[in-house]
Amino acid sequence: MAIPPILWQPSERAIEEAQITQFARQIVRKRRLELNSYPEFYRWTVDNPEEFWSDVWDFCGVIASRRGSSVLVDGDKMPGAHWFPEARLNFAENLMRRGDRGDAFVLWDERGFRRRVSFADLYSDVSRAVQALQVLGLRAGDRAAAFIPNIPEAGMLALAALSQGIVWSSCSPDFGVDGVVERFGQIEPKVLFCADGYRYNGQEHDTLERVREIVERLPTLRKAVVVPSVDEHVDVSDVPKAVRLDEWLRRYTAGDIAFAQLPFDHPVYILFTSGTTGKPKCIVHGAGGALLQNLKMHKLQFDLRPGDRFFYFCTTNWVVWNLLFAGLCAEASVMLYDGSPFARDGRILFDCADRERFTHFGTSAKYIDAIAKRGLRPRDTHDLAALRMILSTGSPLAPESFDYVYDAVKSDVCLSSISGGTDIMAAFADANPILPVYRGELQCRSLGIAVEVFNEQGQSVTNEKGELVCTRPFPSMPLGFWNDRGDERYHAAYFARYPNVWCHGDWSELTERGTMIIYGRSDATLNPGGVRIGTAEIYRVVERIAEVEEAVAIGQIWQSDTRVVLFVKLRDGQTLDARLEERIRSEIRRHASPRHVPGKIVQVADIPRTKNGKVVELAVKAVVHGMPVANTDALANPEALEYFRDLPELSE
Repeated sequence: MAIPPILWQPSERAIEEAQITQFARQIVRKRRLELNSYPEFYRWTVDNPEEFWSDVWDFCGVIASRRGSSVLVDGDKMPGAHWFPEARLNFAENLMRRGDRGDAFVLWDERGFRRRVSFADLYSDVSRAVQALQVLGLRAGDRAAAFIPNIPEAGMLALAALSQGIVWSSCSPDFGVDGVVERFGQIEPKVLFCADGYRYNGQEHDTLERVREIVERLPTLRKAVVVPSVDEHVDVSDVPKAVRLDEWLRRYTAGDIAFAQLPFDHPVYILFTSGTTGKPKCIVHGAGGALLQNLKMHKLQFDLRPGDRFFYFCTTNWVVWNLLFAGLCAEASVMLYDGSPFARDGRILFDCADRERFTHFGTSAKYIDAIAKRGLRPRDTHDLAALRMILSTGSPLAPESFDYVYDAVKSDVCLSSISGGTDIMAAFADANPILPVYRGELQCRSLGIAVEVFNEQGQSVTNEKGELVCTRPFPSMPLGFWNDRGDERYHAAYFARYPNVWCHGDWSELTERGTMIIYGRSDATLNPGGVRIGTAEIYRVVERIAEVEEAVAIGQIWQSDTRVVLFVKLRDGQTLDARLEERIRSEIRRHASPRHVPGKIVQVADIPRTKNGKVVELAVKAVVHGMPVANTDALANPEALEYFRDLPELSE
């Protein structure tokens, strides 16, 4: 494979000033190493995990009442390794290290700027919420659930809960009642934080009716605290166990917070899988592992600094919200946006970036593709001088999207497509401020995470497609799944295929340059004629065709084999005629391979996606094969599944 062009390189000054450079030099001096490149340094971090994570702790300034002498116990077991077993710390305390009048949170919505919350005011609000939680009788290990938009109160209430060791779990308010109860019902929360509604696409959506039913179906709740998001004076008297946030906090005076000092493995978050192929799994993450990964990612991989302005478009249902929220640990200002990213004709996020001087702009590959097709050129309309890094995740970023960003958004920016997951609260393939950006490739493997690609025989390979795996333990591996007796489901999810090796389920390639390419989920990989094909390889070609708005590809069982079926949602006014169908096939054959050419191409009115914007290939495949799809509340548009049921085109 030819080496793709380099689209961006950091300046010598940027390399010199980057925190990752300072960190690496400090380790080289301290440990008397001879390392001269990122690949060499990366290899040292995975070969020497105890030294590396100990140095991350020191360099990033972890706040803890006790660290202890032991870093890793049973480091040869995966799962089963234990990090910093003697440590005592608090996750929230590490996020609240600033107390000045600088911006902690800045909120925008579809109408524009809404408000700012300083670090000092945040501390005061958290201290009052802590007292209110204590009066409710909540203790370390209890669960707090949040059915709330991406607003400052979400972060404030999370900090209050986490400061006392109360485990936090959140869900965005666009979920239906069943979807919420399927998630929160498993973890039996004692308090529910919610909003009276939210705004999206120019409309106000009331959520109190759903909150009433949710409260009635969660018998463990002691209190439902309603944050006024749409109506400042909302009446909550007919919601069981409910109180408005201002009334709940009114009797308490701001003061010092006593942060509970807890073990490294004390649960901090419960996150959920999408639940589109079964009941959502409850992934439990530990405080210390999440903290170390957040510090490493923000400070070293993102080069996030005190005073930087950190933004990621997300909802509270996505692990990216946890990542964004944790920007506080780097003493950065966290930029929040609640609403449709396409308000103001798609300009709203760049209006915010311009006005608020974003240094880091995070979004999804789908968003970048969408604004490219809308013809937006933010570099011509907005001042993005402060912007140093653009982050993309959620799905692989197509090579053409790299071209678009450098042509239409900003030419001098580190564009980092990253890939990880809810499962690890981190990235396997990560950003890097001191490495070049190659067209269509993820910059590097993340420090301290032993990422490899295995072929069908379980051998580590380079420049070949295979399964993305991790061969050694890392601190942010989940503690397990909630109520998973004997860790049976946890083991089956990640360790069943390769003993003692984490198999992530991504069809990937590691290049000799140390960059990575992600071809899509391996459990949705197509196998026509026994040849494995990543769906992302097809999408990269199809979605740059002007008539195509979105696509989804599946493997249909057909005549004792698998044939590739491509469903396309076309732009308004377009129709899939023979001419367009042949052009799609020709482009796929030319830019991918003859193996990628679909046996069938079918136009559909819409394509189902999760609320985080991910196309649900497995759900589409299930419908096509007449199988049930559970938990459709996880979808943003569940009605779209009906477009794939009993299609006559697929019976011939």
